[in-house]
Amino acid sequence: MEAIIESSRVFYFDWELDLLHWFQDIHNGFLDFIVPKITFLGDKGWFWIVLTLIFLVIPKSRKLGVQSAIALVITVFICNIVLKNAVMRCRPCWLEPDVQLLVGIPDDYSFPSGHTNASFAVATAIFTRNKKWGIPALILAALIGISRLYVFVHWPTDVLVGLLIGVTGGIVSYFIVNYIYKKFNKDGLDDVVA
Repeated sequence: MEAIIESSRVFYFDWELDLLHWFQDIHNGFLDFIVPKITFLGDKGWFWIVLTLIFLVIPKSRKLGVQSAIALVITVFICNIVLKNAVMRCRPCWLEPDVQLLVGIPDDYSFPSGHTNASFAVATAIFTRNKKWGIPALILAALIGISRLYVFVHWPTDVLVGLLIGVTGGIVSYFIVNYIYKKFNKDGLDDVVA
């Protein structure tokens, strides 16, 4: 981990550090208890992966499951494999190690936020297919993104770019899945992807 920290690049806007310090100023017992649990839902995308698997298993939601899976694959590749390793941004908690963290110190680069990216990718996919489920999913995705600032492991621009990539992936996956379903349905192969 020392090698990753040493190789990271330090850059941020002053307002970003100010906002992170503001989040540190509003810490209290209730938020310190609940926010790490919210951020945990985004750890390794596990919550969104499980939700996607549930969608895939249930026949009525299989199309949404396929879309969520495509959104996750596309956005995780862009965010976690390409951008994090290309940008190599230092995390705020590495820059200010005296800040007491409520979560473990992450061992990968900061930009963009993978938690936010995966959350908005699936939440947007859900929203494009079902507004009733999509609104709570987007609210949860936003809370996960904000939680990354509260726990001092991401810069605000990490979260904003993670949100943009996630939303874009959720929308792009909508068109990909519609194309796939239309193509298979035209050929009379409804059950192949349904």
